[in-house]
Amino acid sequence: MCSPEEAALLRLEEVFSATLARINSFVLQPLLEAGHDWKAGCPVYEVTLGRCLPLGGSVGASVNAPEPSDPWGRECLQLLQQLHRSSQQLWEVTEESLHSLQERLRHPDSISLESLLLLHCADRVLQVHLEYIESYTSCVAVQAFQKAVKRRSEYWQGQRKVLQQLLSGMSSEGSVGTALVQALRQPLTHHVHQYVLLLLSLGDTVGERHPTRELLVHAATVFGNLQSFMRQELDQAMATQALWHTLSSRLRDVLCTPAHRLLQDSQDIPVTVTPLRAERVLLFDDALVLLQGHSVHTFDLKLVWVEPGQDRCMFHLLTPEEEFSLCSKDPQCRVAWQWKVTQAVCQTLRGKKDFPVLGAGLELSEPPTCRCGAYTFRAEGRFSQATYEGEWYWGRPHGKGTLKWPDGRNHVGDFCQGLEHGFGIRLVPQASEDKFDCYKCHWREGSMCGYGICEYSTSEVYKGYFQEGLRHGFGVLESTPQTPQPCRYTGHWERGQRSGYGIEEDSDRGERYIGMWQADQRHGPGVMVTQAGVCYQATFQADKMVGPGILLSEDDSLYEGTFTRDLTFVGKGKVTFPNGFTLEGSFGSGAGRGLHIQGVLDTAALPSDPGSTRKRQLGLGVFPVESRWQGVYGPFQDFVQAGCPGDLQEALLGFHVQSSRELRKSQEYLCCERTHPEDHAGRMEDILEELLQHRAPEALQQCLRKALNNSLHPLGKLLRTLMLTFQATYSGIGANKHLQGLAQEEVKQHAQELWAAYRCLLQVALQCKGQAPEEDEDAETRDLQVHRLVLPLVLPSFYSELFTLYLLLHEREDSLYSQGIANLSLFPDTKLLEFLDVQKHLWPLKDLTLTTNQRYSLVRDKCFLSATECLQKMISSVAGCRRQNNCSPKMSTP
Repeated sequence: MCSPEEAALLRLEEVFSATLARINSFVLQPLLEAGHDWKAGCPVYEVTLGRCLPLGGSVGASVNAPEPSDPWGRECLQLLQQLHRSSQQLWEVTEESLHSLQERLRHPDSISLESLLLLHCADRVLQVHLEYIESYTSCVAVQAFQKAVKRRSEYWQGQRKVLQQLLSGMSSEGSVGTALVQALRQPLTHHVHQYVLLLLSLGDTVGERHPTRELLVHAATVFGNLQSFMRQELDQAMATQALWHTLSSRLRDVLCTPAHRLLQDSQDIPVTVTPLRAERVLLFDDALVLLQGHSVHTFDLKLVWVEPGQDRCMFHLLTPEEEFSLCSKDPQCRVAWQWKVTQAVCQTLRGKKDFPVLGAGLELSEPPTCRCGAYTFRAEGRFSQATYEGEWYWGRPHGKGTLKWPDGRNHVGDFCQGLEHGFGIRLVPQASEDKFDCYKCHWREGSMCGYGICEYSTSEVYKGYFQEGLRHGFGVLESTPQTPQPCRYTGHWERGQRSGYGIEEDSDRGERYIGMWQADQRHGPGVMVTQAGVCYQATFQADKMVGPGILLSEDDSLYEGTFTRDLTFVGKGKVTFPNGFTLEGSFGSGAGRGLHIQGVLDTAALPSDPGSTRKRQLGLGVFPVESRWQGVYGPFQDFVQAGCPGDLQEALLGFHVQSSRELRKSQEYLCCERTHPEDHAGRMEDILEELLQHRAPEALQQCLRKALNNSLHPLGKLLRTLMLTFQATYSGIGANKHLQGLAQEEVKQHAQELWAAYRCLLQVALQCKGQAPEEDEDAETRDLQVHRLVLPLVLPSFYSELFTLYLLLHEREDSLYSQGIANLSLFPDTKLLEFLDVQKHLWPLKDLTLTTNQRYSLVRDKCFLSATECLQKMISSVAGCRRQNNCSPKMSTP
């Protein structure tokens, strides 16, 4: 059986539904017409079943008319249309609620109390009410009703009686605009108030254990909160509306928007601003505004941090570009302002208004210090006019974010205290269309620092280290073969210029320079290798050869003296020919006259070793091997001395990146295949732990082999970088027989450095475990470990280039040796055995008693096979000895 409270709810819904229909017909529809600036009269309406509908349409039907031409008119029309839609939704949900009540009253035995829409869909009903309140208060805040009335003042003066029927207690002397505000507010306020009373009363009629008890309590709480929230929203809207009358038209045009709600005004609670100057402070629900004359300083609350001050009457505010304090005369005013600013910041960050009232939500009242937001910098500096979107901390970009400048530059990566710090990718557009420079680097305090990959619009790619935004340390600069002047430089840089030891390959000239640089020019000792087989050593100054040098031609002639870049002999010099003859004197040349020589040709004195010129080695002694690749060793040593921090491992040893063919297609390439720093940190701990567990000789060798073969292991990455430098020096054009000694020195030095790197990693592992470090090794023990453990493991990585150099250096001997083997193979079997001085009692014929012809026919094949086997053993043994004597870095050049 239905209760009186349910019947009262039914009557309440019937009255409210009819009131909404009348409001739609006599208030909202005419307001929409005023918004469209119609000149004709109001359309005809009919009343059916307690609701008013336009003829041939339905509630909420759009009015087909041209929009107003002025901006305010369009904005006002949009607000009224939104209010009309929310009113339609409110009417529809009221009709649903009315229908559920009617069904309950008709069939009380079969339909339970839980079926009422107000109980099982209380949250949905609440949401519809909130949308109506938001639309209504937006219209109130910007005085949309009053301004719409002014457009058709005569019409609305004639509608006073209709409005008085909608409102109880309306004065005939009040303005029509005020009456409209009340007409759209009073019915809803009364309706929600009655909801609360009836739901509470209905809850009292059911027992504590009744199944609908919980639903009734929830619904009563929801609408009770709605009542408080509605009161707060209406008060804020009215305060905002009153604010506009106190501002100049210029300030009103800047600040008056439907989204703004005034929370606090310094004219109500006085407050001053330091060090900024402000005549008035306005706190809106989304912004803090400082007014000084006609100047308006607006601060988005999402990026405002509240910091309590030491003074009881002051608190501090941080924004992306400004820091200032709000000061009051007494602590109570300071507390009021600080509380309201803090709660407004919290509300803005949540993206929704507090429900039921400001500061009464379940969320924490203190806003988080780490936030996400977007801001455009206006002050002068590197970020001027740039828009940053990402993570913030106490008013500074901090975390991951994106910077975009108006000229097309953008930066995606990590920030720290307002500066680029960590891995980041920057695009810099160039003048030519669809081309840009792409920097994929590590940054420190706003500048590139550490390892990076830079892909330029000129088709050049740099992979190496930076310091303060400039190339510094080891790096490789390479251009594609399609560029007008393709080149490749592998070596050291200083302040953006090539400086120190480096290798340059000039594909156009077919040359490779190995030597010292200074200020982007060849400077100091250097070796030049040409594709034609000529190799020379000289001293360079400002990119020009100075003084005497050594030149070795392809036919093994040696020239010692002065010569030009195009290999023309000039001045005093000496030529040593392969046969031992020498020519010493003055060399010169003239136009069209060829080479002129004044000197002495010596054909009498022959060198003690005719092959000494051919096997002469260049570069030995002029490039100290321990200092050639300090740009590779040094950063690794610094990394280990710092304790192997995981977040620096990538910046030190580089990262994987897509091939150069994929460059500059679009901004989608603001990425590269990288391992996250936290993964590096975890892997570093495992690496150090493994080193501690494998310190016995046999286990250590296996551990080192595994590390050197792993491209993600620090030792493995170091080895691969050394391989890159080795190939850049000795492969291709650099594969010259006169560089074998230089290459052998490097291999031995690399083995020593890798062993030193292992020892440093081991010391870090011991330190992490709190164990005592190992004692330093003496030179003899170190050399023994290097040759016994490391050298056999690293030789295969350099074997290809070493073997090529060996073949070139010993080409003549190998050719003679091969010809000798071929000649021996032509000997008859018995003659071959005699030539090899094989004793006859070892010949495979001693047990045979046959005639000479029989013996020859039977044992010929057996002798041939025996001799061939013997020769094969000899070849293998001799060749192995020769390789060991000439290829191993432990051995000197014969």
